Amino acid sequence: VQLQASGGGLVQAGGSLRLSCAASGRTFSIYTMGWFRQAPEKERELVARINWSGWITSYLDSVKGRFTISRDNAKNTVYLQMNSLKPEDSAVYYCAAGNQPYSDDPSSFDSWGQGTQVTVSS
Repeated sequence: VQLQASGGGLVQAGGSLRLSCAASGRTFSIYTMGWFRQAPEKERELVARINWSGWITSYLDSVKGRFTISRDNAKNTVYLQMNSLKPEDSAVYYCAAGNQPYSDDPSSFDSWGQGTQVTVSS
């Protein structure tokens, strides 16, 4: 599956952004989808994960209550709604597709989008 992320930008602290990740291919609905982020000189970390049906989600502790991951299998798209953004949320955000529904390890995700920059000013 090929992935195309969009929706990043510059926003003030406390603001919101919605990231989208459009997938090509008819098998999108079987994949676990994840949003990762990577800030300069930091390791890539899983921000949110959603299973194939959308019923099971998981979040990084620091974004719980502020970010929401969702998916629309009919549109082959996964979303990340980010509210109450903080400067420490600034990073390049990547969407990824994998076959392991409970893994946070980047190596368990097989397909990656190109990344979209999110910058939160204080």
